[in-house]
Amino acid sequence: MKRVGILLLLFGLLAACAPAAPDEPRVLTIMTHNSFDIGEETIAAFEAEHDVTVQILFSGDAGLMLNQAVLNAENPLADLIYGVDNTLMSRGLEAGIFEPYDSPLLAQIPDHLELDREHRLLPVDYGDVCLNYDRGWFAARGVPPPTSLEDLVQPEYRGLTVVENPASSSPGLAFMLATIDHFGTVWLDYWAALRANDVLVTEGWEEAYWGYFTYASEGDRPIVVSYASSPPVEVYFSAEEFDEAPTGVVVADGSCFRQIEFVGILKGTPNRDLAEAWIDFMLGVAFQEDIPLHMFVFPANENAALPDVFARFAVIPDHPAIVDPAEIDANRDDWIEQWIETVLR
Repeated sequence: MKRVGILLLLFGLLAACAPAAPDEPRVLTIMTHNSFDIGEETIAAFEAEHDVTVQILFSGDAGLMLNQAVLNAENPLADLIYGVDNTLMSRGLEAGIFEPYDSPLLAQIPDHLELDREHRLLPVDYGDVCLNYDRGWFAARGVPPPTSLEDLVQPEYRGLTVVENPASSSPGLAFMLATIDHFGTVWLDYWAALRANDVLVTEGWEEAYWGYFTYASEGDRPIVVSYASSPPVEVYFSAEEFDEAPTGVVVADGSCFRQIEFVGILKGTPNRDLAEAWIDFMLGVAFQEDIPLHMFVFPANENAALPDVFARFAVIPDHPAIVDPAEIDANRDDWIEQWIETVLR
């Protein structure tokens, strides 16, 4: 027995002297929509700095993602959620699924992007949904391109426009909201006039842009609802050299709708410290400058430099349409049903 005791003591001493096995990195899970994209080296930099593994939980489109987060509020699927925009934010805030965080990086974000003053949702990026047009198509026919929403109902633009269904498409919803803000109580009259002028409706952006827009397809519609960032993207992916982007954007006052995407900490996270660090990282210049050429939207941080192709070819509307998120949440379903009755039935 004495020998056994001596052996146990030796094993204990050896164990105490041996180097400890390294702890496994903590895991930080970010719930996001399927359009999220950022450089692998950008995420790796955060992982190295904080000794953490970042797990991206792709969760469908933004609406489906938010629904999953709300349904799992008692047992959250992630530590943070990114990609809730201003058309959905009131739904998430009313569900009470976020923890506030007053990031010091908010000092570098313009006030007009901060829609939640309690900082439960913090702005990361923005993009403007606008009418795009094919410059070459209009130049070849000697027809002036549109400069306003009102132009689309004129006879010379009959059959030239393709839009997306707001019931199934995020840019479609955003464009409908722009018309609501711009035309006020007569917004449905505008849509009735568009229908009479042979507007084409598709279920989503891909079908509209790649299926019917003349610049990007064999289609016959030189006007499409897309993004203000679409022209620099066309330049970026083209083998041609351009002095002017091949597609233009209608940026008259109230003709575009600004989508702002937010990040928020989900209630119940066991990694609150890492979640705060991730938000600071997302709002910091390094992450922000990686946004334009990965997600093709604009960084929220005003200190982030735009890549050259954005600086040269992007157009940012001075006065986009504004609809209060709470008003959107209260009326979205009714507005969509009214739109369907007017345009599709």
